[in-house]
Amino acid sequence: MYRQVLDPLGGSLGLSALCAAIPLLTLFVLLGVFRVKAHIAAITALVLSIALAVAVWEMPLSQGLSGAAEGGFYGLFPILWILVNALWIYRLTEITGWFGVLRRSIRTVSPDQRIQAILIAFCFGALIEALAGFGTPVAITAVMLIAVGIAPIKAATVALVANTAPVAFGSMGVPLTTLAGVTGLPLEDLGAMAGRQTPVIAAFIPLVLVFLVDGRRGVRQTWPVAVVAGLAFAVGQFFAANYVSVEVTDIIAGVFAVVVVLGFLRLWSPAETRQGVEAPAVAGGSVDSEAGSKDFDAEMRRRESGEGSALMAFAPYLIIVVLFAFTQLGPVKDWLATNGVHVFTWPGLDVVGPDGKPAAAMTFKFEHLKAAGTILLVAGLLTMALYKVAPGRALRAYGATLHQLRWTVITVMSVLALAWVMNLSGQTATLGTALAQSGEAFALLSPIVGWLGVAVTGSDTSANSLFGVLQVTAAKETGLDPVLLAAANSTGGVLGKMISPQNLAVAAAAIGMAGSESTIFRRVIGWSIGLTAAFALFIYLQSTPVLGWMTV
Repeated sequence: MYRQVLDPLGGSLGLSALCAAIPLLTLFVLLGVFRVKAHIAAITALVLSIALAVAVWEMPLSQGLSGAAEGGFYGLFPILWILVNALWIYRLTEITGWFGVLRRSIRTVSPDQRIQAILIAFCFGALIEALAGFGTPVAITAVMLIAVGIAPIKAATVALVANTAPVAFGSMGVPLTTLAGVTGLPLEDLGAMAGRQTPVIAAFIPLVLVFLVDGRRGVRQTWPVAVVAGLAFAVGQFFAANYVSVEVTDIIAGVFAVVVVLGFLRLWSPAETRQGVEAPAVAGGSVDSEAGSKDFDAEMRRRESGEGSALMAFAPYLIIVVLFAFTQLGPVKDWLATNGVHVFTWPGLDVVGPDGKPAAAMTFKFEHLKAAGTILLVAGLLTMALYKVAPGRALRAYGATLHQLRWTVITVMSVLALAWVMNLSGQTATLGTALAQSGEAFALLSPIVGWLGVAVTGSDTSANSLFGVLQVTAAKETGLDPVLLAAANSTGGVLGKMISPQNLAVAAAAIGMAGSESTIFRRVIGWSIGLTAAFALFIYLQSTPVLGWMTV
């Protein structure tokens, strides 16, 4: 049995925390400063974390390697399982020419790229996050943004930044449900508190998106619709989280935002329209072997010239939404939970925390039937039938998708292996505990702990599992509100999602530019840190009489 120690380096929590930060700092410096390819940076950080786990935290090497294997498998399933099937669906629309119809249809709503970014990445992305999560919104909305002519790197950046405000309530409220489970706090209170925090983020995100698309000119010319979208989503999220249900918060907020924005566009339009250049026949850097063939080019021209309805173009995404919604119906959800989940202790691991309780990360939840990737696979098969794609052609498209993702597979598996080693060895707990030693000022650092957890694991759910109890314990020791800090762990964590190497790899793969993670990272790191700093101040004020009236 291995028992985690929080202060293994000379009995000093501070020095141990600095040591625990080395793998993460190495990963981000290699990505952001030296522009090393993501899979090399991730493998380097993984090796460092295993070495520190063995040499400093005295974790048995066999358990360190077993933990890395568990994390790597989690990267493969469910994360990469989602990404492969999501991009396969996109490729089916690409090789049949419906991608061009989708592009034309989106432009009929608004020809302006800045407004398209709000509708696709912010509003539609929130609906996908509400149902699926785990990087699915980034993968899907990035290719849709390319469809309207937004450059690939910019499309990835916009998709990542947009995937913040809805995350705490994503996957039908799973992050907050998990937080309630590990802390023992009422789910209704946590949801209501998060519903008084994330709307503040949501109100500003559309303004950031139009800035990313078109700089200051974009903000100056389209701020009315950006403000309307942000406030509509914020109001919907606040109302649903406080008065309806945690599970459907993002669905209500996303639908309400879409309706309000479409209504507003009937009354207002920007003085100038920013239209994108025509995307190439095969968008997103795809390597499909059919591109350039006479039959393929002819099919694309027929679609672009007006053949084909908008409904057929959007059909794959409508199928995705319907299937995910169907799996949330009571009887279906219960059946999947009973027959589609296998829970077991990962072989070779025997780890307890500093309190002597078994480490939660040892338990692996294998959701084969109810996994988002499996649902996307079914959606792909239905799309294949709808578009009358021959099995051989669909299989070649799947193979091309796997070829496109070959380096992404290594990156994501290495990053998740790193996260599991840091969690199981106690390195992540050491970092979080060190931050919790700040007394009443911990209210300022509380969302930063969540941000750190999501940056490491790529998942708000995992960050809540990891640091939820720590937040409540720190709150009780400092006299702060445990509901406030626990919720801040989840809501602050969403701002770390855009810099998580796992999500960077998903974004790079989605735009067909695996290896561009360092470029995307440099585009989003400033926004992640800046928004987190501002949000941390907001949470601190909620812990004082200044904004204390906002708490549950």
